[in-house]
Amino acid sequence: MAPRNRSRREFIRDLGLSAASIPLILNLPSLGFANQAARKRRLVIMFSPNGVIPWNFWPDEEGSKFTLKESLKPLEPFKDRTLILHGVCDKLRGDGDNHMRGMGCLLTGIELFPGNIQGGSDTPAGWAKGISIDQEIRNFNQHRPETRTRFGSLEFGVMVPDRADTWSRMVYAGGNKPIAPIDDPYQMFAKLYGRMKDQESLKSILDELQEDLKKVRSAVSAEDRQLLEEHATFIREMEQELKDQNSRDLNHPVPELEPGVRHANDQMPQLSKMQIDLMVGAFAADFSRVATLQYTNSVGQARMKWAGVSESHHELSHHPDSNKKSVESLTKINKWYCEQLAYLAKRLAETPEPGGGGTLLDNTTIVWTNELGKGNSHTLDDIPFVLVGNGLGFRMGRSLKFKKVPHNRLLLSLANGMGHHIEKFGNPNLCGDGVLAGLT
Repeated sequence: MAPRNRSRREFIRDLGLSAASIPLILNLPSLGFANQAARKRRLVIMFSPNGVIPWNFWPDEEGSKFTLKESLKPLEPFKDRTLILHGVCDKLRGDGDNHMRGMGCLLTGIELFPGNIQGGSDTPAGWAKGISIDQEIRNFNQHRPETRTRFGSLEFGVMVPDRADTWSRMVYAGGNKPIAPIDDPYQMFAKLYGRMKDQESLKSILDELQEDLKKVRSAVSAEDRQLLEEHATFIREMEQELKDQNSRDLNHPVPELEPGVRHANDQMPQLSKMQIDLMVGAFAADFSRVATLQYTNSVGQARMKWAGVSESHHELSHHPDSNKKSVESLTKINKWYCEQLAYLAKRLAETPEPGGGGTLLDNTTIVWTNELGKGNSHTLDDIPFVLVGNGLGFRMGRSLKFKKVPHNRLLLSLANGMGHHIEKFGNPNLCGDGVLAGLT
């Protein structure tokens, strides 16, 4: 086992390891290089668009005894680790339509700049004026040795449009600085493991690393040898999955008001699984403790034929409540998104926490949200916020109902739960009494 006072550079030099092996070995607990002193805390923010059907989404009850409605039924296995927050509202106004403000202000908690992006019948607008909460937490982590990770944050996407506009970006490094998610698993795999040139010439990185891995195995604990084998197996399986996808078109459709069904649209379930698996692998390797997962975009036009829905999501969301077929379809759509949330929770729950007790889900909180409360009214009231996992120290297994509180206060609560004790975020006038009461 490596001595605790041995530096990373000395360990790599003494064993003669190549740079390619570094992502796999630097966070093994027994090496003493990983940030293992304090309990890890992780945050995932997952986005899906176009609002929800309220009566098929929100529990009627408040407190610990509540029933999951149809859209949330996939969370039944994690009900005691779920926190449902009703009555949290985006109270930001100004330029841009509600889809734009809903998306651009969702994680920033601040207004949009004036601009020339025209949406709906409202005034045109530009990008958000400030940093998003995930990046605020990322920066806090990266400035502290005990929470610093290789990437700081990872931005995943599924079918996010190439075109950059206020409807398609929710993550901001600062005012006027949107960050595009990576929605191609090939690109994310290359970012995480750094050895894949392109999907046509995909090679197994592990073939090149076998000698390095043999050297490392002799220098770490039995528990770390198992971690190393599990991560190596994960990479091999993911490479095979990528190879299986190699002949398929992974390009996503350019957002249009009435897009046709593209081949990539039908791959959405597979792309979702691949991105979630990559995220869980990255957490297990402690590449990052903050991540976002963005499905399509505000005004997203996915056609979920695999869920029995052939119409465009956004088009359906405009239909009146009296259209029972559309209500049924929208409920199915949100249930499918909830299934993705449940799959992420399941993968985290079955993955042991490296260097500590329990699982990744014990130290991770997933926040599932949306840019609108309800699609056909375009309301910014009652924005969906569903939390799963025990990473932030909140008291889970409850349905809470608030009286139209600004979502800035929830953003503050997320930061505080991650150990970043700030009193204001975004528009300071909407931070009220600080963090939301009753979460802990």
